[in-house]
Amino acid sequence: MSDVIGITMGDPAGVGPEISVRALSEMSPEDRARTRIYGDRATLELALAATGVTLDLDGVVEDLPIEGGPLPWGKLDPRGGDAAFRFIEKAVRDSEAGRIGCIVTAPINKEALNLAGHHYDGHTGMLAALTGQKSAFMLLASERLKVIHVSTHVSLKTAIDRATPERILATIRAGNEHLKRIGYAKPRIAVAGINPHCGEGGLFGTEDDVQVAPAVAMARAEGIEVQGPISADTVYHRAYNGGFDLVIAQYHDQGHIPIKLVAFDTAVNVSLGLPIDRTSVDHGTAFDIAGTGKANHTNMNAAIAYARRLVAGKNT
Repeated sequence: MSDVIGITMGDPAGVGPEISVRALSEMSPEDRARTRIYGDRATLELALAATGVTLDLDGVVEDLPIEGGPLPWGKLDPRGGDAAFRFIEKAVRDSEAGRIGCIVTAPINKEALNLAGHHYDGHTGMLAALTGQKSAFMLLASERLKVIHVSTHVSLKTAIDRATPERILATIRAGNEHLKRIGYAKPRIAVAGINPHCGEGGLFGTEDDVQVAPAVAMARAEGIEVQGPISADTVYHRAYNGGFDLVIAQYHDQGHIPIKLVAFDTAVNVSLGLPIDRTSVDHGTAFDIAGTGKANHTNMNAAIAYARRLVAGKNT
C-alpha cells in the first residue's frame, strides 16, 4: 500500500493553496517526498508569493490547470468549484489505484461547487458518490473529544427523520471499527439523545425511546461497549473528561459545536465508510483572508498527521 499522502488544494480562490504550501514547506525532506498536492501549479506559485514561503514545487504537484486561471483570491467563481471537484476526483482515482494511501482535503466552497454543476452537500457526500457508496460518516477527531455524526448537511427536521435505528446502528459500528483501527482495544461509545433530556420519558418527544434506544440495544447485543441515549447537554462534558472515547451525535450542530469549542484549530474531519481513506481540515475557504498570507495552517498539519497515522496502520 502506498505511503504517499495526496493533498487536494481545495477551492483555488480560498485559503487552501496557502495552507497547503505552508504545510509542505515545514515537512522533512522524507515526508515531502511522500506527499503530492493535487491542484493548479500557477495558483500554488501565487500562494508561495502570498505566504513568503520558499519551496520547490517540482515533483510534488499533480498539476491540473484551471481554464482562465489563476483565479482572483476571495471571489466566488464556478470555475473554482469545478477545479476543486477535478482535484478531488483525480485524487480519488489515484487512491483507488493504490498510488496514494490517504487523501487530505483543503476546504471547498459548496456554493461554487454547485454553481459548477457538481451538486453535493460537501466533501463527504461527494466522496461517497465518487466511490460508489450510498453514504459515508463524518468523524471529527481531537485529542480529548471525538464525535461521529448520524447526519450532517441536512435540515434539523430531516436529521431527526434520518436518525433511524438502522442508521444510528451503522454509525455506532463505523465509529467502533475506526477507533479499533487507531488503537482502541474496546472503544467506549456514548450515543447522544435527540431531544432535551432524551425526551424526559416522552414529555419532550418519543424519538429517543423509539429511534435511539433500539439502536443502542442492537449494538450492545453485538458486543460493542455503548451507552445511550444520554442527554446531549452532559455527554460531551463526560467524554471530554475521559468518560467515553467517542460520542455519536445525531445531527450536524450537535456534534460540531462542542468539538469546535474545545479543538477549533486541531480537530480533524475524517470520512468513514468509504473504500479509501480521507482526512480534512475542519474549516472553510475563508475568502475574506485568501491571498493575504494570514491563513493558519495548524489544522492542515493536524489533518496530515492523522493521515500519516492511517497510512502507517495500513502498512503494518
